[in-house]
Amino acid sequence: MSNIPEELSYTAEHEWVSAPNADGVVRVGITDFAQDALGDVVYVQMPEAGTTVTAADVVGEVESTKSVSDIYAPLSGEIVTRNDGLDSDPALINSDPYGDGWLVEIKLSDIDSFSTLLGASEYEQQVG
Repeated sequence: MSNIPEELSYTAEHEWVSAPNADGVVRVGITDFAQDALGDVVYVQMPEAGTTVTAADVVGEVESTKSVSDIYAPLSGEIVTRNDGLDSDPALINSDPYGDGWLVEIKLSDIDSFSTLLGASEYEQQVG
């Protein structure tokens, strides 16, 4: 069974989203289920800081030894930080998907949109 932390929210595209901080910024990554399905991640392409993203749009990709998968923006806003550590060590997505393997941080354009995401139990039903 995949690791599905209760404190995070999720998308149907197998991404996790942290709760917004005081500035309305969330951290985004791919779930343990997704990294396991992908296999060994060898390359990650993500938008630069300052990029405006729209929910459900493709914003990057994760390349593994098995396939290339699109990364979708879980919510609309502006990329404020990208995880540059993945440029040199993309396997962090495999080894620590909820920690050092995060992808980007997004300043939400609408904080209320966060409530549209799946809770841990809803996501678990989807992948279970």
